[in-house]
Amino acid sequence: MNMKKISIISLAVTLLMVLAVSCSDVKRTPGKDYMPDMRYSRAYETYSASPIFRDGQTNREPVAGTVKRGDVYPFHLTKDAAGDTANYYASRAVKSPLPAMNETEMKEAERLYLINCAICHGPKLDGNGPLWNGGDGPFPAKPATLVGDAKYENMPEGQMYYSTTYGKNLMGSYASQLQPKERWMVITYIKSKQKPAAAVVAAAAAAAATATDTTAAAKK
Repeated sequence: MNMKKISIISLAVTLLMVLAVSCSDVKRTPGKDYMPDMRYSRAYETYSASPIFRDGQTNREPVAGTVKRGDVYPFHLTKDAAGDTANYYASRAVKSPLPAMNETEMKEAERLYLINCAICHGPKLDGNGPLWNGGDGPFPAKPATLVGDAKYENMPEGQMYYSTTYGKNLMGSYASQLQPKERWMVITYIKSKQKPAAAVVAAAAAAAATATDTTAAAKK
């Protein structure tokens, strides 16, 4: 019983001491700051001017080669200088970094194509978009026929990516409209449409060749 009383008294005394200390009027200071510039750093508004950087801008661009989460690796080829085509031809060796797309991703790629590309190349990829419109549109020349023209059906995906990134001939760059991954998705969509068309052409050519051989054999 005595031990219990002693414990209660000790607890009460401890609480009183804590209250007494916490209510003290003694002024305390946090001490000296070793590096006050780090603790109280000056903040700049994102779009305000800055005297620190040479261009006078506070907002900084990502370091060259930065890859945001979920995106593909940057395109390592730069835009050719005027009159030069070295990187345009070098892009033929670049392969798409995307894995095979599922049905949902292909639908999204089709949507991106229709929004950004169909106005020139047409919803059917035949070059007959609203700007050409069978020759009645405002364009003086028909845009590239992506399906049905061997030149574009045989064009490597890396070269297509170069063209959509930097522009080629009358087509401007789409780097500001489409993210790198979206550009590869659109190219994958185009290639998926070109393959069936190429197969049909090949089958027709084979049938024509067979018919020619049969006719020649019959004449003998």
